Amino acid sequence: MNISILKKVFLPVVLAFVMAGCAQGNKSVFTETVDAIDEAAFVKTIDGKTTGLYTMVNSNGIGAKVTNFGARIVAICVPDAQGNPVDVALGHDNLDAYTTPRGETYFGAAIGRYGNRIGAATFELDSVVYNLPTNDGRNHLHGGPKGFFDVVWDVEQVSDSKIIFTYHSPDGEMGYPGNLEVSMVYELTDDNGFRIEYTATTDKATICNLTNHSYFNLSGEGAETINDHVLMIDADKTTPVDRRLIPTGELADVVGTPFDFTTPTVIGERLDSEHPQMLYGGGYDHNWVLNNSGIKVALAATAYSTVTGIQMDVLTDQPGVQFYGGNFIDGSTTGKRGIPYGYRSGFCLETQHFPDSPNKPQFPTTTLRPGETYKHVCEYRFSVKK
Repeated sequence: MNISILKKVFLPVVLAFVMAGCAQGNKSVFTETVDAIDEAAFVKTIDGKTTGLYTMVNSNGIGAKVTNFGARIVAICVPDAQGNPVDVALGHDNLDAYTTPRGETYFGAAIGRYGNRIGAATFELDSVVYNLPTNDGRNHLHGGPKGFFDVVWDVEQVSDSKIIFTYHSPDGEMGYPGNLEVSMVYELTDDNGFRIEYTATTDKATICNLTNHSYFNLSGEGAETINDHVLMIDADKTTPVDRRLIPTGELADVVGTPFDFTTPTVIGERLDSEHPQMLYGGGYDHNWVLNNSGIKVALAATAYSTVTGIQMDVLTDQPGVQFYGGNFIDGSTTGKRGIPYGYRSGFCLETQHFPDSPNKPQFPTTTLRPGETYKHVCEYRFSVKK
């Protein structure tokens, strides 16, 4: 039998074995890479609530660690092309690094009430003007200086692979109207996805745009760069921003620009572009308008590492995704393996509504009213690049 036939016959079998590796032959390696994080280093009392570190494992042995401080994803262990477990999520091995950061990077964090920026930290709803705290120049970013990333969530582990986080955000918290009841179900699916299902209700008209701010490096947490990753985003348009990174309200075609990821493209290929949008963001830090347009859960983006062969598909029912290329990571933060996180060593794909939507009536609405339920699905699904 020649080599090409051997590849056709045995490659699918090898890939299936790889995806099961953490649960079977590589169980000890999985223990070393993820379970080695000391749970005691995450036990504290903050605002009268106890924090902790929780383990999730699916039927294939894919593993994750999460904490109820900020409902943060601390680690995700997936197999590479050789079946070796790789932690692909940036984060810390102790809670103090999250509670007293040198500069808030939102590693792995739940973001709310409003993900991304609200221009001039103000919006009007039903003829009432609401002023929010500023934490990004003149803007309000990721729910403010004490957003959902900086609170202790109630937590219930319902199975080895599923955890439910809930949080009551009181009327007026960070300037937002209404008592908001939030639930997030974190689940490791049997097809190796880290799935997040968000729901929220309110007793007063408000705005709501939740997301997750995990940073990924598919070559492994602590690897030098993500610029060698290959990225596809299923979006023909972006929402251009001004110098303060607030959307202008337009939708711009990606064709012929550094923002065209409609076909798989190396992330670093066009980073030296003089395109004004690239200069405003210091690289990639923009919202893409997904072709799915929030109709159903569908593929939004795909990224893979040419080093490990690990691929991550991002699925969502949201109208947008913020691709952030780690432009503000500067080496001052050290990860779980004791390696400093350098410039552009992690990327985010944050499924969401568009930035500053409350001030842009032409954008999909983020208004939530009593009797309505905010719903949002995001899944980061891992495999080996074939």
